[in-house]
Amino acid sequence: MTNQMILCSLIFVASYILIVTEKIDRVIVAVGGGILMVLAGTFTIDYNQETAFHAIDFNTLGLLISMMIIVMITRRTGVFEYLSIKMVKLAKGEPWKILIYLSVVTAVASACLDNVTTILLILPITFDVCSELKLKPVPFVISQIFASNIGGTATLIGDPPNIMIGSKAGLTFVDFIVNVAPVIVVILPVTILAFLLVYRKYLHAHTDDKEKVLLHNEKEAIKDSVLLKKSLIVLALTITGFMLHGALHFESSTIAITGAVILTLISGVSVGHILKEVEWKTIFFFTGLFMLVGGIEHAGVLEYIAKNIVAATGSNLLLLGIALLWVSAIVSAFVDNIPFTATMIPLIKDVGVLTGIGITPLWWALSLGACLGGNGTIIGASANVVASGMSEEIGHRITFGQYFKVCFPVMLITIIISTGYLMVFYLR
Repeated sequence: MTNQMILCSLIFVASYILIVTEKIDRVIVAVGGGILMVLAGTFTIDYNQETAFHAIDFNTLGLLISMMIIVMITRRTGVFEYLSIKMVKLAKGEPWKILIYLSVVTAVASACLDNVTTILLILPITFDVCSELKLKPVPFVISQIFASNIGGTATLIGDPPNIMIGSKAGLTFVDFIVNVAPVIVVILPVTILAFLLVYRKYLHAHTDDKEKVLLHNEKEAIKDSVLLKKSLIVLALTITGFMLHGALHFESSTIAITGAVILTLISGVSVGHILKEVEWKTIFFFTGLFMLVGGIEHAGVLEYIAKNIVAATGSNLLLLGIALLWVSAIVSAFVDNIPFTATMIPLIKDVGVLTGIGITPLWWALSLGACLGGNGTIIGASANVVASGMSEEIGHRITFGQYFKVCFPVMLITIIISTGYLMVFYLR
């Protein structure tokens, strides 16, 4: 490892320690760490301001801001209150049933859309349900974070690493359904059960609160039926665009921005009011993280890790597959899984060329590790950061330690299940 790699790694680790300890606001740490990476990188690895800005994923930021705008305008119609009352009635007011229903809906939606969009759409319903039943929303938020990342793992379009793997390896939507979705069907109920056990003492509502909500007329929650129709049409068209973005050759952010602009134009809501409600803290936190990760990627740290995995395992498919799964999971818990996946793809191809082994199982190992590993920390995946930001906005902050203590072990369980699945069906 070179001196430049060590320097960038130290900046990265120091920033993460400050984020974990939460002595300083994590937005300041992320942006400050990104700037420090630029200042240090300018004189060592040619990681200047222009290079750092290229590391920022504006597709993700555009998608986030646009979907926040669409959701905020839609919320004004009262539709989320309507859906929350329907959800409570379906579950007969039982919080544990609500957690199961919301988790399953989130997972299925994330498989069809992307997990960030799903979180932006589902969490407002969750907050309304918890408010009605006077429940702490954190257990529900955390279970939905997991469900969004788990559901997104099942399909080609559910999580960015899968899109990258599918594109570079020539894998189709059906390939992911056949080879990855079966283990997801096992992992999802296991994680839901884990959260039911961990948070069981919080999943109780007073009988009076349940009866009060069950008496509500959900139709009365709709405040603006005209705006609701406009919002649902734009939302439906936007979601359709997400599902067809590959065929349309548009980035998901382009589709989301188009939807946000159209809905803003036809809604009559003030642009000033809309922009005030965007969660800018989350946006700037992402910007800083992208710059931080871009620095260690530019320095060659991720490539160094990847090459050492290959060197240590050689042409042994079993060892290589397990190592790839576990290292992908651990790294993706702390680093954005997109640059790590981008680094691993050409290396996996090189392994196939040099050793002559069939590398198809390695794509499934990379997919499962990179996507599921993001559940390990509150900053491990985009959906996690968005969800925690939304939760903090309503006064329920999820700290790094609070999340890590519960979720990292559960993430490890999902990787253990994935290990068994790969060993039985692929790594033989």
